[in-house]
Amino acid sequence: MRIAFVSDAIYPYNKGGKERRLYEISTRLSKMGHDVHIYTMHWWETPERVVVENGVTLHAISKLHSMYKGDRRSIKQGVIFGLNCFKLMRAQFDVIDVDHIPFFPLFSTWMVCRLRRRKMYGTWHEALRRSDWVSYMGFVGNAAALLERVSIHLPHTITVSSGHTLELIKSELKRSKRLNLITPGIDTKIVKNVRPLDVSCDVLFVGRLVKDKNVSLLIKAMAILAEHNPDIQCMIVGSGIEKGRIDRLITKLNLEQNIHLLGNLPRSRDIYGYMKASKVFVLPSSREGFGMVVLEALACGVPVVTVDHPANAAKSLVKNGVDGSVAHANPASLAEAIDQWIMEGPHHKTIAKFVAEYDWQILVNRQAEVYSR
Repeated sequence: MRIAFVSDAIYPYNKGGKERRLYEISTRLSKMGHDVHIYTMHWWETPERVVVENGVTLHAISKLHSMYKGDRRSIKQGVIFGLNCFKLMRAQFDVIDVDHIPFFPLFSTWMVCRLRRRKMYGTWHEALRRSDWVSYMGFVGNAAALLERVSIHLPHTITVSSGHTLELIKSELKRSKRLNLITPGIDTKIVKNVRPLDVSCDVLFVGRLVKDKNVSLLIKAMAILAEHNPDIQCMIVGSGIEKGRIDRLITKLNLEQNIHLLGNLPRSRDIYGYMKASKVFVLPSSREGFGMVVLEALACGVPVVTVDHPANAAKSLVKNGVDGSVAHANPASLAEAIDQWIMEGPHHKTIAKFVAEYDWQILVNRQAEVYSR
């Protein structure tokens, strides 16, 4: 099959969970013999509009525009990329799958598919209640909620990334037909073969430094922990628009000797090395469509502490008190949960057992079946 994906952001140029998921699925579908194309923004440095990376053909259908304005997703960027998706009228494909973030490409690609009499597939990473949208965007969030409730009915078939999102699609967005639950995954062979790095790391965070990841909550929790454990060490892996604010908070709380910002790491195995060297992994996000890093940490045998928030799907991956904790979203509760798992010591073998069902190849085979129907 000639399979086309539409996504404004791609890995490794933008390192988020949805980008990583698309990378793993597209490259593995290519290895299975499919002709795979991704239509995106012009992320790469060379002037060519079409390049091939890891067996996948990348098409720049628009210039690279900033995905964020301040601490929020840019509406302008979403509209511009959505309008450029009309260029897909000239694209050749048997299957086309559109990333639902930021919604606008769904409408233009749906029109293309209607004119060409093709089915449009969609991938949904998260679903939000109207109250979540308003909390995120203010009054404008009402318009975003309406946009989501319309766009959910455009694809013929939808792949959903988590059970949490699936339930919200059914209950909040009122769609129940042609939904396929296929989560993100991990490469179990790579995880198994990586050795822990020789570093002192009590607490680890991995993710984009954006508002929803709530890294400031982790830093405030670390301030509490440092009061009785002044040598505690926290590593933060990732980059993003919140970095300056995070730096200032670390300085304000006198945590320069306790918290270290490592930036992005080039390879997954580097991240796994840090995970295996850590005593606890912390993801304090207020909004997660799945939480791939939680799955990766558990695969590395590291307990995970996350927070109880309605829009945080990652909490469903954690068995409270067994392989981690779901804390209240405040510094004291988060600090207490982190401290508990640091004191517990390693549980590597018992934690890592359940993740075999999330191997990428199993999930990609299921995705290929969806496209062949």
